[in-house]
Amino acid sequence: MLWIKSFHIIFVISWFAGLFYLPRLFVNHAMVLSSSAPDSVASESLKLMERKLYRFMLPLALLALGFGIWLWRGYGFSGGWIHAKLTLVVVLIGYHFYCGKLVNDFSRNQNKHSHIWYRWFNELPVLVLTAIVILTVVKPF
Repeated sequence: MLWIKSFHIIFVISWFAGLFYLPRLFVNHAMVLSSSAPDSVASESLKLMERKLYRFMLPLALLALGFGIWLWRGYGFSGGWIHAKLTLVVVLIGYHFYCGKLVNDFSRNQNKHSHIWYRWFNELPVLVLTAIVILTVVKPF
């Protein structure tokens, strides 16, 4: 089970790297759009980066979730902490798919948010990660 736990942690870290970086690309893209045309070279480059990163994140998320389920079934975790953690994982999955919607919005030149909004949006995975680590390590309830 230590191998399974190791792979779960590796894929969670990798998935979070994407969850941290993709909204940062959105910040840059929104700043480019506020200062130039939607079809500028910089905007087109960011569209490509966003699309490729998002496509790469899905298998990482699936592997993180798969190894997490394997751990859950293997160890039979119980208690309120696991329910809270799973709720936060569902929030992360929703965040991931919302990022996909934002990628599509940018690709169609239909962004509706400012770079400041994306800066705040970028903080959600940090807060969720903090809560998940505390729940998993401390198991407060």
